[in-house]
Amino acid sequence: MAFVSTRYSGRRLPLVRAVGASLLIAALAAASSAAQTLQQGPFKRLVIRGAMIIDGSGGPTFGPADVVVENDRITDIQIVGDPRAGITAANRPARGDHEIDAAGMYLLPGLIDGHVHMAGPSNTRSGLPADYYAYLNLVHGITSVVDVVGSEPLQDNVALSHKVERNEVIAPRVFPYARLTNDGRPVRFEGFAGIVSTPEKGREWVRAAAKAGAVGLKLRGNPPEITEAIIDEAHKLGLKTTMHMEQLAFGQMNLISAARMGLDRQDHWYGLAESMLTDRTVPTWDPAFVNNSEDDRWREAGRTWEWAAEPGSEPWNKVMDELLERHFTMAPTMVFYDYLRNAEARRTLEMHQDYTAPGLMQAWEMKIPNHPGITDWTTQDETNWYNFFIRWQTFLREFNRRGGHIVAGSDSGSGYSLWGFGLIRELELLQQAGLAPTEVIRSATLYNAQFLGAKDLGTVAVGKIADLFLIDQNPLNNLKVLYANGHLRYNPATRRLERIGGVKYTIRGGVVYDAAAMNAKIKEMVKNVKR
Repeated sequence: MAFVSTRYSGRRLPLVRAVGASLLIAALAAASSAAQTLQQGPFKRLVIRGAMIIDGSGGPTFGPADVVVENDRITDIQIVGDPRAGITAANRPARGDHEIDAAGMYLLPGLIDGHVHMAGPSNTRSGLPADYYAYLNLVHGITSVVDVVGSEPLQDNVALSHKVERNEVIAPRVFPYARLTNDGRPVRFEGFAGIVSTPEKGREWVRAAAKAGAVGLKLRGNPPEITEAIIDEAHKLGLKTTMHMEQLAFGQMNLISAARMGLDRQDHWYGLAESMLTDRTVPTWDPAFVNNSEDDRWREAGRTWEWAAEPGSEPWNKVMDELLERHFTMAPTMVFYDYLRNAEARRTLEMHQDYTAPGLMQAWEMKIPNHPGITDWTTQDETNWYNFFIRWQTFLREFNRRGGHIVAGSDSGSGYSLWGFGLIRELELLQQAGLAPTEVIRSATLYNAQFLGAKDLGTVAVGKIADLFLIDQNPLNNLKVLYANGHLRYNPATRRLERIGGVKYTIRGGVVYDAAAMNAKIKEMVKNVKR
């Protein structure tokens, strides 16, 4: 099987034998060897029996159905009954080498986290091995992640992506991106010497990143002539581009100007409100504002929409219309900024007790130089961000309603947001913004796959790769059941609170992972590191 992240470019990723790659691969391989009981397959013929299917296309649930997977591909989907009348045995496909009784369960395409900073052996904050982070994703039904540069070099993540493809490690698929800072410095990438200070240097960096195996680029808002050259070269080589636009770039660039250069996607929100300022060209910074002071940066950012055009106004509609015409994609990652609306609530989330390593909690404390480095967050600060979200989500709701693509990404790893959990929170925030539950699922599956050019992923359909997950609750009723710690609900029959939900099985490329056992393993890891 060709690694799906290469499908849009027609290239197969080169297997890079970087010196540092052995650390990441060895750590995950050792963990995988010790955890073989967590996985089975792939099988010559796997049959999933009697599931209700939410296929990721945005359409309604159907079933009960039997799904046949041969090796890594879905080869048959057969409705085998009526939920009101039960199963008709004559309709069922032949037996498989391995079967899953999915009666009463819901089958969905594997979730794709479109914005992740992966943590590997170089990230020692948690005190736990790399499989801790991989398991956190898999127990939430996440079968693919887009790494927009984490703790390991690009070459290591490219090599890891091949290990995942060959089922040599237990981890989600990896779509490795190369990243450039706004001052032209490549991040964790040894294949390019120097600083990108000219358009031609930008093109050289793109070519080096593509050669190393990157499938996309994450930019931060370099000077316009350099940004335009980078995007042009990326498209020539079949690479997608996304941008976390720095506030430092706003004097020369906003989201509309970047989109006109050919930028494919916006990550976060930077540059959007700035494209709709009505009486100025840049936000009005406080005279004492210092950009690298995180207190200053987050406080001022929370006021940006105060100066932007009102919903439905001419400037608002002009920006909306142009982004839609350009088939622009948005990856809002609201989950990170949700922290700024209620910092205390995020610090005291229930899941931290069982799932968050103490080292991560220390790394996220409100102190300098942690990120986000807020040190005195006031009621007014939270109020500004509360009002910010109203305007932002209003734009996202209309963008979605008019056919724009919004993809789900978590940006987990900071602000008390844990891998896996962060993506589910992002899904909840998309629903808060006005997307219907089936649209929310589509943003985390089909739309993410389409942006990546991964035509074999994203839906439950014959011919697609079998990246799937099973859960015994209907997430369209309540997305909270997707959390690894489930949802707390009162049971009138027992007169007690009970935990419901949690993914039961995650399937990546036909390999079946016991998500419940993996869940227990994560809690055991965290418990042991606390001793």
